[in-house]
Amino acid sequence: MDLTELEELIKSRRSIRAWEDRDIPDELIRRALDIATYAPNAGNHQSWKFYVVKNRDVINKIADAVQRSADTIAAWPEAKEIGDTIERWNKISAFFRTAPCLIAACAGAYSSTADSLMRSRMEFDEQAKKMVKARDMASSRVQSVAAAIAYMLLAFHQMGLGAVWMTGPVQAQEEIEKILNIPDDLDFIALIPVGYPAETPRPKQMRQLDEVVEFIK
Repeated sequence: MDLTELEELIKSRRSIRAWEDRDIPDELIRRALDIATYAPNAGNHQSWKFYVVKNRDVINKIADAVQRSADTIAAWPEAKEIGDTIERWNKISAFFRTAPCLIAACAGAYSSTADSLMRSRMEFDEQAKKMVKARDMASSRVQSVAAAIAYMLLAFHQMGLGAVWMTGPVQAQEEIEKILNIPDDLDFIALIPVGYPAETPRPKQMRQLDEVVEFIK
């Protein structure tokens, strides 16, 4: 694959939210996940784990959990001020119920030597406290899992599969972790529904490169 082919693969990938009622061979999922695990990650700690869910009852339980959390949010007094927007969001929160497969991406604990040093001083050192806050905002373990998900999505796209990267379901994190029996040393980070596409999304309108890139020489 030359750079032009890679560019086409990346630029043609779209988020897919409708799928055919058709099973995905396990070997395709395993291959995509194998590719995903070669993503760059903090300290090569590889503190990720992926749960592949094909059981329809379990998929429905996860969708129900996400819908309950969305219903709770939509019922808050503050949500009423948003009006139709929150109602539309609430109605589509569990759209992934129809996906033939869900992949729950989880992250384990990761603490570098620098992280440990900062945290040991943060109670009495204001500079260390600011450093910890900045590091938590740009969490190494979340960035690691995010890189793996990006690789996974490209692999699925090359295979003719369609997927979407969802962080919204994290609002139901506790329930989802119970449904999947995720151990205490892992945290549910994102949900990736995947299947054979039953839609063709319109091309994306991207911002001009000069709007998002600045060279400092």
